[in-house]
Amino acid sequence: MDPAANAALYTRHVLKDGDCFLIANGFGDIAGSTEGLFRDDTRLLSLYRLSLGNGDPALLSASVSSDNVFFVVHLTNRALSPLGEPGTPQGLVHIARTRLLSQERMYERISCTNYDSKPAVLPLRFELAADFRDMFEVRGSVRKARGEMLASHHDSCRRRFQYLGLDGVLRSSFIAFSQQPVAEDDAGIAIDLRIEPGEHSELYVEAGLASEAEETPSRERFRQAGAQARVRMRHRQRRGARISSNGPLFDEWMRRSRSDLALLTSELNSGPYPYAGIPWFSTPFGRDAVVTALQTLWLDPGLARGVLQFLADHQAQEESAFLDSAPGKIMHETRKGEMSSLRELPFGLYYGGVDTTPLFVMLAGAYARRTGDHAFIERLWPALRAATAWIERVCDASPWGLLDYARREASGLSNQGWKDSEDSVFHADGHFAVGPIALIEVQGYAFAAFRAMAELGRARGEPSAAQWDSRADRLRDTVQAKFWMPAAGYYGIALDGNGRLCEVRASNPGHLLYVGLPDAARAQAVAEQLMSPAFYTGWGLRTLAKDAPRYNPMSYHNGSVWPHDSALCASGIAQHQGRDVAARLLRSAFEAAVHFDMRLPELYCGFTRRAGAPPIPYPVACLPQAWAAGSPFMLLQACLGVEIDGEHNVIHVDRPHLPPGIDDVRVRGLIVGQERVDLVFKQFGGRVGVFTEGRHADAIPVNLRS
Repeated sequence: MDPAANAALYTRHVLKDGDCFLIANGFGDIAGSTEGLFRDDTRLLSLYRLSLGNGDPALLSASVSSDNVFFVVHLTNRALSPLGEPGTPQGLVHIARTRLLSQERMYERISCTNYDSKPAVLPLRFELAADFRDMFEVRGSVRKARGEMLASHHDSCRRRFQYLGLDGVLRSSFIAFSQQPVAEDDAGIAIDLRIEPGEHSELYVEAGLASEAEETPSRERFRQAGAQARVRMRHRQRRGARISSNGPLFDEWMRRSRSDLALLTSELNSGPYPYAGIPWFSTPFGRDAVVTALQTLWLDPGLARGVLQFLADHQAQEESAFLDSAPGKIMHETRKGEMSSLRELPFGLYYGGVDTTPLFVMLAGAYARRTGDHAFIERLWPALRAATAWIERVCDASPWGLLDYARREASGLSNQGWKDSEDSVFHADGHFAVGPIALIEVQGYAFAAFRAMAELGRARGEPSAAQWDSRADRLRDTVQAKFWMPAAGYYGIALDGNGRLCEVRASNPGHLLYVGLPDAARAQAVAEQLMSPAFYTGWGLRTLAKDAPRYNPMSYHNGSVWPHDSALCASGIAQHQGRDVAARLLRSAFEAAVHFDMRLPELYCGFTRRAGAPPIPYPVACLPQAWAAGSPFMLLQACLGVEIDGEHNVIHVDRPHLPPGIDDVRVRGLIVGQERVDLVFKQFGGRVGVFTEGRHADAIPVNLRS
């Protein structure tokens, strides 16, 4: 196989619609161990491979459209000699596979054009299978037993697959073609297309959940599905303000990030909700959605509102060791697959995240400041009180008054912060911390949550508002006393169950700067170290300092670069080292994105940047991933210093700094109160001017601190 074809086999292209997503290789085939058509954490199609006769077509190109609706693969034939006739030379038949998802069903058009002067017979062969594996099986979990695969049904142009799960649920999927096969067996079907010189022929395919009445795939159905998918995607992409500048490549990064967020966002009954990432986390996660909403809040408060409502609707009401739940706690993730249904895993509705609850309260406070939407906060208030009560109970049970965690059953997550891999929390000698564990950044989130509740409480006349301020102050004092490492001039990553500090330098304290917990001197010391070679790679910030035990730039959490982590740190650093530092981190992320097809993956390796060398991918990172796609917007906000006061309809801009090479940034359609304006930043010599444009520009003042 030629190098380009080999690379295509390992390139992954994704589409998503609602709870359905698809992963295919560069040929458009579903053939690898982690590829497939998935719905509700179940693989409905595990093999869908096209060949020409006994060989593979030659790949010309493969790409997903800029709006993330269509996946298009261009192929051509190798030399063909079917049925003993004179062969068609290589490269004279063009094959275009155009695919989309609409209403949680796959639609594909295979268009074949003959550029030869002779008729061509194109022998299309399709290998087909469905294994109905749970997403956790696809990720590598080994089950003691599985349900029963039933015989597939062959019905003219349609094949139906069935699986009876151990949970008693019959799961069915289908794949159908617009033309009759010339041959079929258990492995797949064959369809021959005869194409006259200069003519083309089209084959249509549909696949998804089986239903009682199924229509035959056709051109009309494909076009209708495509039009509907584009309209829905356009609606999602138009939500919130848009970024434009005098930098075409920078604008493409902004557009691609916006498109990825639109792709990942599902319209739920509670409002828009960004699913965490494809392939492993295409489902509602609590932490990821809250962080994504914080990243985009200045541009699109509607996303934050949808996230807050969904999480309030799924707030825990009872104690469960298996689910790590307790009254008031906010969920970590939810799943719909067979393994979760059978409780082989706790993730059907799982609460094993210590940080999601304070982040939920943080987001509510930030949403209220951004919008002034007191009516929504009033409806949310019981959920906010319950969430805060859970934080208070956990802190009160801790000998040190900290928000800590310890999983209650072995099936749950051993670490329950954002770095939730098993090896992410340890001491300076490399030994793992014993629980209950109090993570440094989680104390920052709890501090911010108490501050938010005090602010919200004062606005509604709550007598307990002052108590939340007092709790925030006490927590700040405890963090300063318990986590600071004087010799290192930095905060330790965690306090273990014995009160012993994990004296390890990690990126986590950068989140303290974001919430404003440290005093000025310590914040400055943390900011300087984060931008030192120990953390700063040239592509972003490592999650762990280079001299720390267990440092590995190829690991998941112990030395890799996570764009959302860099963005949160940048937002904090900008307040203490200047917005030029945030601009430096934005430029690093932008230059990394250039090497990842203008989109940031979930994470990439933490090797130091070398001249002329690209960033090194992490092989199984989600791409796209919600809080990675949201990171450019948080980084840009950190550069521009924009804060929107929706209560008083004022835009505050603090010491703005434009990204390198950019002289003009426009934030179009920014909603402030009931008005919509364009916020414009322009470089004039060494200064940045800021003003509003639009019909309601005079109604929205800009308070500029330069």
